[in-house]
Amino acid sequence: MSLVLGLDLGTSGLKAVALDARGQKVAEARAAYPLHTPRPGWTEQDPLDWARAAQEALRALCEQLPGAEVVGIGLSGQMHGAVFLDKAGNPLGPAPLWNDQRTAREVEQIEQAIPRSELIRRTGNPAVTGFQLPKLLWLRNQHPELFRRLYKVLLPKDYLAFLLTGALSSEYSDASGVGALNLAQKSWDREVLQALSLSPDLFPEVGESQRVVGHLSPAWAQATGLKAGLPVVAGAGDNAAAALGLGVSRYRAGVGSLSLGTSGVIFIPTEQPTPEPEGRVHLFAHADGGYHLLGVTLSAAGSLEWLRGLFPEVGLETLLEEARQAPLGCEGLYFLPFLAGERSPYLSPHLRGAFLGLSLAHRRGHLVRAVLEGVALSLGEVYRVMRPLAKAQRLLATGGGSASDLWLALVGGALGVPIHRVVGDEGAARGAGILALVGAGVYPSLREALEATAPSEQPATPPLEGLEALRKAYAQAVEKVLELYKN
Repeated sequence: MSLVLGLDLGTSGLKAVALDARGQKVAEARAAYPLHTPRPGWTEQDPLDWARAAQEALRALCEQLPGAEVVGIGLSGQMHGAVFLDKAGNPLGPAPLWNDQRTAREVEQIEQAIPRSELIRRTGNPAVTGFQLPKLLWLRNQHPELFRRLYKVLLPKDYLAFLLTGALSSEYSDASGVGALNLAQKSWDREVLQALSLSPDLFPEVGESQRVVGHLSPAWAQATGLKAGLPVVAGAGDNAAAALGLGVSRYRAGVGSLSLGTSGVIFIPTEQPTPEPEGRVHLFAHADGGYHLLGVTLSAAGSLEWLRGLFPEVGLETLLEEARQAPLGCEGLYFLPFLAGERSPYLSPHLRGAFLGLSLAHRRGHLVRAVLEGVALSLGEVYRVMRPLAKAQRLLATGGGSASDLWLALVGGALGVPIHRVVGDEGAARGAGILALVGAGVYPSLREALEATAPSEQPATPPLEGLEALRKAYAQAVEKVLELYKN
């Protein structure tokens, strides 16, 4: 039986899966690594920790597959991070991550050099603190001696490809989150980079997600137990790869996805690179050759996890049951989930969360339900911005929060879109493996691979009705907080 491996380099750890030709998971392994926060607003990881985790996970996976024929490896990972390499291929320091907020000055620098409307037209997005391009300027501004030694800057999963094969490469879906890829041309935007006095040579070559970028080196084969020379496929950024794992692509019109993980993500494929004029939601390249709109609420299940930490005496099921008992609207209590700033549609790292309308009548269940409703209404505001550009007939739900019928019913009501659950395993590692099925020649095209591996679906709890009045009150509450944090 021929198998492919899919690797997902996440924020908390690396996940590796082995898939058969139908996309069914045969084996899985994980390896963790630390997250460092040396200063408020900074988040970074050591790329060498990623290397150790990849070897550990691949060894563990191989031990579960005695005698199996592995024919290819696909990659996925957290987007926007920056691995700064010298000419010898050694990291110059820690890699700032997607949620790192140290680059406010550099975002201003980009907007002074390139009008926001022009940057959105070219790259699909305004300058964002978490993107890779501002991190590159930060290195130049804060560590000029390191910048002089810089040879290439890679995205996290592309650094993994470099370790496995020695190839310096990227692909469109992940590269479109750098902030310097011209989406219409699908190439590094030389005029944007010239305006910032940056050389295009600092970035790797880019191409299609399913293409083979190199082959497993003898050193990594020996370290992992795999066969040297295995084709390694470029892969995709985590959101695009996760969408492929769900079968969400340009080939299934009207089907998008909703992730209720630490962040809440709405993903809707689109054929054309048409950005939201104000850049309030992201436009990226999809791994299927098309594009996708992406709207993000930064603290979705992360908000619930934060609240749960305040009540260690009870379990999550108890808290959710208490939330079920509370009425819709929580008797005037609203929660704004801006615990780590906000991405869509406000693009403000300075926003902060709030409970508004708190009274002596409110109990623990009200607080929990207010969090569920606040996240749902926040995602509703995100979809209101996306809807004129791309509508979804249904969304496929993933992430830990999708296990809650109440939460999916609230989100479905806030968005006005039916939500389905997928049956079976999903995630970015699965999407990376599906791309490897194409790169290794198991399927002649990505479309055929997606048709063969698409998971089955089941409708979730019907959307709750009556959320329009709640949405208006929530929008008013948001306006109060926006006014408070506008400076």
